[in-house]
Order: sequence, then C-alpha cells, then structure tokens
Amino acid sequence: MSRTAVKLAERRPSRKVMVGAVAVGGDAPISVQSMTTTRTADVEGTLTQIYALAAAGAEIVRCTCNSREAAEGLAEIVPRSPVPLVADIHFHVEMALAALDAGVAALRLNPGNLRKPEEVKLVAREAGERGVPIRIGVNAGSLHPDFAAKYGGITPEALVASALYELDLFHEVSFDDVAFSVKASDVALMIEAYRLLASKVDHPLHLGVTEAGPPPGGLVKATAGIGTLLAEGIGDTIRYSLTADPVEEARAGRQLLEALGLRERKGLDLIACPSCGRAEVDVIAVAGEAQRQLEGLGLPIQVAVMGCAVNGPGEAREADIGIACGKRKGSLFIKGKIVRVVPEERMVEELVAEAKRLAEEGVEARLAAADPGAALEAARDREELLRLQGGDVNGASVKISRIRSRSEEG
Repeated sequence: MSRTAVKLAERRPSRKVMVGAVAVGGDAPISVQSMTTTRTADVEGTLTQIYALAAAGAEIVRCTCNSREAAEGLAEIVPRSPVPLVADIHFHVEMALAALDAGVAALRLNPGNLRKPEEVKLVAREAGERGVPIRIGVNAGSLHPDFAAKYGGITPEALVASALYELDLFHEVSFDDVAFSVKASDVALMIEAYRLLASKVDHPLHLGVTEAGPPPGGLVKATAGIGTLLAEGIGDTIRYSLTADPVEEARAGRQLLEALGLRERKGLDLIACPSCGRAEVDVIAVAGEAQRQLEGLGLPIQVAVMGCAVNGPGEAREADIGIACGKRKGSLFIKGKIVRVVPEERMVEELVAEAKRLAEEGVEARLAAADPGAALEAARDREELLRLQGGDVNGASVKISRIRSRSEEG
C-alpha cells in the first residue's frame, strides 16, 4: 500500500494563537518546541543553544525566567533570537511581569505553582495589553492539591479542572489568548487528560510527556503519548521532554511529524532492515556509516539500507534511494529501480554520492542515467544468492504445503 493512501484522523478544529510570527492552532502546521538548559542570564550561551535548536527544527523555544538576571538576559536575547521565545514562569508573579517587559512572545504559567487568583489575573491583564498569549501548563507533578483532593488524586479530571479554573480567572479580566497543556510522565494518564481537555475547549493544545527521561526510554514514552494523540487529530504544537541535549528534543519532534506525514520532510529519513541470517554484510555497520555521512548533508530524502539483495529493492521501493547488500556487491536503487551495482567496499561511498546527485537533479534524471546492465547484473547476483541460500528464502513452500494439507483434510 502506498504511504499516501493512509490518513490520520481529521485534525481537531481549534482557534489560532500567534506566538510571535509562528501560528499555533487553526490551520497552521503543527509546530515543534524545545527548551533551553542554559542559565538565561548567560546571554551568549543561551543564544548559541537557541540557534542550535532552531537548526534542528525547533520553531518556538522556551527559556526559564526565574530571577531578575534571567529577565535581563531575556531583554538581550529576544531581539537576537531566530525564533519566538516563551518565558517559563513558576512561582513569582514578578518574573512574569519582568518577562513581559523583556519582550517575550508568550508566557507559560503553571497553575499549581502560581496560585493566587489576583496575581494570575494581573499577569493575564498585562499580557493582554501587550498582545502576548499565555500557555496554561498543568503538570501532574505540580498539580494544585485542592484539585488532587477533589478528584481523588492525580487524574485526567483533576488536570483538566485545574486548567479550566485558570481559564476562568483569565476570563474575569477578558483574556482569552490561551493555549493549554496537561502533561504527565505517565503516558496513559497524559493521553486521557488531553482527550478530555480536547472535548471541552477549542484552544490550541501543546502536547508533551513531561519528565520522559533519557533516551531511548524517554523517546519511546514521548512518542507513544504524542504520536497517539496526533494520530487521533489532537495537538497543535509538541515538545519532547528528554533528559538529554535539547537538540535531541527538537530533532525528535521534527522526525515524528515527518514520519506521520504532518510536516514536509526537511531532513534525512534512513530506514534499514534489522538484518537476519541471509545478510552477507554487516548491515548494522553499513546503516550506521550511511547515517553518519548523510545526516550532515541536510538532504530531504528517504534512504534505505537493506541487508538482502533478494528482497531489498522490492521491500524498500517507496524509498527515494537505497542500497541492497549482496555477496561482495550492493545493488543501488532509486524508487525500487536498480541503477547500478557497486563493490561492497564502496557501497556507502556510492550511496552518498548518488543521494547528492538525486537531490540536485531529481528522480527522473537519475533513472535516465542508470547503468543499462545494472538490472541484469543484479538479477544474476540474486539468482546466485538464491542458489547458495536456498530458493525459498521465506519458507513459503512449507507454508503452502501446510495450507494445502489442511484444505485436503477439511
């Protein structure tokens, strides 16, 4: 089945919020966010990280504003940042007001930490006067104890009630330029909380599994939660919360959106088989070296590294380009069509070179430049492998025999 034949659930309608020049919600593309780990008072260090995040795919970046020095740092960082900045506010209303003075594009308030109604309304009023949106960011780990008590602990209902209570405070000062998040480190809890919130408001939703932890476990948890909701049409902007270099967060977020077909591919997508007993080369090593060389090129293509010349080109026919490893040779293919057979020791080198040409010239031009004898040579190599390994590499004949026997018995 073609990849374009499968569609996700229709995206949930929502109002649009502008975070600087980046639209969140409505018909805007789902955006990727991350957060700096530097001290915001370190202006140059923070800017360096922001630029790295932007290069990795982050379109909105959050910085902590937890001191006067951090707010002063933001005043210098904001006009030099390549992307809109959100100030992360926890306990102190003064820091929210200082961040607004510094010119940030949005605020993130945690209802479990900034609790006094008059302070919350003051921030909303000041943000409204400046046209600055606010994300009401509820976290299971910092849920207001009143809501935990009312709803029997940290539940989806408690998280959503906390978010809606804060929205009611905003409405008292006629502020409605709001996005929401209801994050938890428990994936199932997070999913149910967002589903419930999505049924109650039309504001844009910021998805994330908070405190997901280090990779690979953190990547799995975040992808399970965020990916499930995106597949259901829920979510307008996302952040991976990893215990790692935040660049990994931005990269993972972008890759997830591209994998789901929610954003156009801007970088490398390398697919590879897991290897098996039929492989004649170290597929893991070949795939790793290909990834290492291709990642830095910034080519928006899908590349396949397949360990079997018997099935590889067919299984990966949707890839833009790939290599199917055989016995001392590799079949280089474009969109499933074999264009050249190359020696084993030059497989990665030839794959990278052809990928560059493909990006520059396009599929049709590279297919036209194919070696006319490549397909025949690859077919001969395939037959040789079948002879050496056995013609029925997938055990189909045994399965067919069993099916026929059952049919005759019936």
